[in-house]
Amino acid sequence: MKIQLNQVVPEPLAHLLDDSSEIWKTSVTFEQGKRYQVHAPSGKGKSTFIHILYGIRHDYEGEVLIDEQAILKIKKSRWANLRQQEISIVFQDLRLFMDLTGRENIQVKAVLYKDNLEEEISRMAEHLGITHILDKKAALLSYGERQRVAIIRALIQPFKFLLLDEPFSHLDEANIQKACELMDEKCRQHNATMIMTSLGYPYFLEFDQKLVL
Repeated sequence: MKIQLNQVVPEPLAHLLDDSSEIWKTSVTFEQGKRYQVHAPSGKGKSTFIHILYGIRHDYEGEVLIDEQAILKIKKSRWANLRQQEISIVFQDLRLFMDLTGRENIQVKAVLYKDNLEEEISRMAEHLGITHILDKKAALLSYGERQRVAIIRALIQPFKFLLLDEPFSHLDEANIQKACELMDEKCRQHNATMIMTSLGYPYFLEFDQKLVL
């Protein structure tokens, strides 16, 4: 699986772009099994970029393709399958259900799959130090706790692409390292591509390519 961008220009950012970007207004391919860091200051379109890849923003010129197919032509049923089986995401704003518990927010994804994933959820929660808050409503959790719930939710499903939009903004260094260990493990397990936006800090991950947005 691969994703290609050809001469993509997001309409809200068109007046701000110059020729320094290695993604906008050029051609770039993200290949399966590799790891990419996309970095830029705030306001340069990192979330826009991730949302375009995930197929939830269409306000751009140019072309985005998944395995040679333009994503604007992919049917909703195919997108549903892609998001369940092939593309997972940690949104910058997390998009948890505030009235559900941490565990229930993870199970929203876990119930889609045949295997009983409760043991794996418990293992990852213990690794990230949030076992004790899994049965609290998300509204009662700190942002850092919510962030770790969102990371587990993304990693519990099968995927070929893992999209990470500044996933560590409210975590301390020790928890970032633990989260990176899980991400590294799961990407190796699935031979998956990782695309992470950030302000530039490499965290505890090795990247095949670093790109300026």
